[in-house]
Amino acid sequence: MKHYYDLWHARIKSLVKAAQGRPVALAVLFGLSLVNLSSEWPSDIARPAFVAALDEKLPDSFKTARQLLFDQYQRRFPRVPTAQPVTIVEIDDATLATVGQWPWPRNRLATLIDAIAALKPLAIGLDIYMPEPDQTSPDKVAGNLPATAAALAAGLRALPSHEAILASSLRAAPTILGAAALDHPTFAASTDLRSAPILVHGTDPLRSVQRFDYVLASLPELQEAAHGEAMLSVALEQGVVRRIPLIMGLGEKLVPSLPMEMLRVATDSPAIEVFADGSGVQAVGVADALVPTQPGGDVWLHFASIRSTLSRYVSARDILQGTVDPERFRNKLVLVGLTGTGVTDMRTTALGELVPGIEIQAQVIETIFEGRFLRRPTWLKWAESGFIIIFGLLIIWYVPRTQSRFAMFLRAVPKGSTFLGVSLHLLNLLCCFLIFIRFGLLVDAASIFIILSAVMGCFFAPALLHVGERGRAEAGQATGREDDERTGNAPGP
Repeated sequence: MKHYYDLWHARIKSLVKAAQGRPVALAVLFGLSLVNLSSEWPSDIARPAFVAALDEKLPDSFKTARQLLFDQYQRRFPRVPTAQPVTIVEIDDATLATVGQWPWPRNRLATLIDAIAALKPLAIGLDIYMPEPDQTSPDKVAGNLPATAAALAAGLRALPSHEAILASSLRAAPTILGAAALDHPTFAASTDLRSAPILVHGTDPLRSVQRFDYVLASLPELQEAAHGEAMLSVALEQGVVRRIPLIMGLGEKLVPSLPMEMLRVATDSPAIEVFADGSGVQAVGVADALVPTQPGGDVWLHFASIRSTLSRYVSARDILQGTVDPERFRNKLVLVGLTGTGVTDMRTTALGELVPGIEIQAQVIETIFEGRFLRRPTWLKWAESGFIIIFGLLIIWYVPRTQSRFAMFLRAVPKGSTFLGVSLHLLNLLCCFLIFIRFGLLVDAASIFIILSAVMGCFFAPALLHVGERGRAEAGQATGREDDERTGNAPGP
C-alpha cells in the first residue's frame, strides 16, 4: 500500500512541478474574479444564491477600492460648471438673525415665496418639509386662549390660517414641494404622495429602483396647492454621496426626484418618462432632456467643487429686503433650503467636501443641463471581467515558460519584475483615467490591479524565492570550495 501511495504522491508532485504554479494562479484568477463580480453583480443576469451568500460572507474590499478610486478620478478632474441654471435661496444665519429662528410661521414663508415668484423664475423647489400644522396660526393660537378671551379667540378664528396663506402662495407660483423618503414609520409619516404621472416605456422598473415604504410629506392642503411633489433621497455609501436617484418607488408607485419634477414643472410637461428593460432603468426623460441612468434609476454625479458654485447662493434676507438682482432669478430654477447653523443637513461628496444637501440637488439639475453625467453601464463590468480573464490567462500561459524572454529576463534581473509590474499597473491606471476624462466612463482599474497582481504574485514570489535559494546554494558551494582549497593547501603534520 505504501508503495502505491509513494507512486501517486510522486506523480502528483511531478505534475505540480511541471505546471509551474499554474493551477494555483488559475484558482486565484477565477476565485477573485467571482468575488469581484459578486460585489457588483451585473443587473442583466439573475444573481445566484451562492453569489449572494459569498457577497455577504466576504469583506467588501473590491467595492471599497472601487469607490475610493472613482473618488480620486473626480478629485483629480472635478467638473467645471459651464452654465448656471440654478439659483439657491438659502435661509442662512444672516436670515435667521434678521427674520427670526426656524421654523418660521408659514405666512412668513409665504412672503418669501411671493418675493421669489415676483422675480419670474421657471420653477421654485422647496427642500422644506411641513408635515404638521403651524402652531402659530391664528386658529391654533385661538385654541390656546382662556375662556375669558372668547372675543379675541373669535377674532383670530376669523383670520385665514397660515396654511391657507401659504397654500395661496404655492398655488400662484410654479412651486414643487420636497418630501423625505423613509424606510421606517415615524410620527407624521405617510405611505402616499401626490405626484405627477410617470410614463414607463418597456418593462416595469419598480423592482429595480430604490424603494421606500414611507414618506415625510407636507400637509395634504399644501400638496394640493403646489404644482408638483417629489421625494428627496441620496445614496449614501460609507457616508459619501456618489449617486443620486432620479426616480424612486413609494410602495407600489413610482415617484420623481426633486430635480426631475422641477424640470417637468419648468417645461410644463404632463409627465416624466422612464425607459426600462429587463436589466433595469436605462434612461429618465422630461421634455427634451433624456438622462442615461444606472439600472437602479440613479446617476453617478460628476461633482463640481463648492468653491466654483458659491455664486449661485442668495440669502433669503436679501430677497425679503428687495436688494437682489432680478436677473439672477429670471428664467432660472430656484431651490429654497436651509443652510443656517444647526438647521441644515450636510453631506460629504465624492470630492471630500462637506456641502448642504440642497447643493447636491442643484448639481444634479446643472449636470442635466450640461449633459455631463458619469456612466458605468452594465457592459463595462463585463468588459472589465473579460479583460481580467484574458490578460490573466495570458500571464498564466506565458510567465512560467522557462525559455521565454520574460523568464530569461527574470533570471538575469530578479528585481526587474517589480519595476515591470508597477509600470504595467501605472499604465492601466493612466488609461482608465484618460477614459474617465474623455468619455465620462468609470473604469474599475482597482479590481484589475488587485486581481492581476495576485495572479502575477503566484509566479513572482516562488521565482524570487528560487533565485534566492539558488544564490544561497551557489554561495555555499563557493565557500565549500574555498574550505577545500585551504584544507588541501595546508601543510601536513
